[in-house]
Order: sequence, then C-alpha cells, then structure tokens
Amino acid sequence: MGPGRSLDASFDLVAGIPAGNYHVIYDGIILFPVDVTFSIIHRRGSDDTVLATWQEHFEPLPGGDFEAQPRERDEAAPAVQFQDGDKLVYRYAGANAAGSMSYIPVGSPESEGGRHTNLTLPR
Repeated sequence: MGPGRSLDASFDLVAGIPAGNYHVIYDGIILFPVDVTFSIIHRRGSDDTVLATWQEHFEPLPGGDFEAQPRERDEAAPAVQFQDGDKLVYRYAGANAAGSMSYIPVGSPESEGGRHTNLTLPR
C-alpha cells in the first residue's frame, strides 16, 4: 500500500459494541518511508462512521532488513448500536511515499517476525 491508496478489511457484526478501547496490533514491513492513516469504522449500508483514527510515520529498517516492525496501541471509541447487516471495517491508507508498496501488513508471522493484524474489541 502506498500513496493515495487505501485497503479495507470488513467483518460482519453480530452484536453491538460497548464504548471503550480497541486494542490494535498492526505490525508491518516497511519498504519506503510512508505516512499511514489507520481507521476503525462502523459501516451501516453505505454510511460509514469513523470510530477511531490515528496516523503514523514509518521508516524502513536500516541495512535492507525486511523484518516486521512491531506496532500496537489502544484507541478509544464510542459504543456501536447493532442492526442486522452492520460491519466493522479496519482501513489503512498511505501518503507521502515513494513506492506503491510502502507499508505491508504482516501476512506470514513465522517468516516475517511479526504478528497478524488484529483488533480486540471493548468488553
């Protein structure tokens, strides 16, 4: 993922979500310096409500090392009232990068030394 592009991963909701902190693990491999905006979104039909968003600048590891860089954080978000068909969306979008594949989420933790991207919902 690089400049001007975003990728979404959506999940069907089966119940509401209380207000609280989402714990997010988002380890990635960085090929070029890049600014990434991450968002957690509640999607109802064609309407998106951003629950949480943050930005982070990434730099490649020195010496051409393509190991995963660990990242995790907690993001506060309001409650989500459930309706059938609702989705929870995790989005990341890149900006200010030289390459089209600047931030790559970990896909194979065993070989990349990182953890799969995942969200732990508030309880």
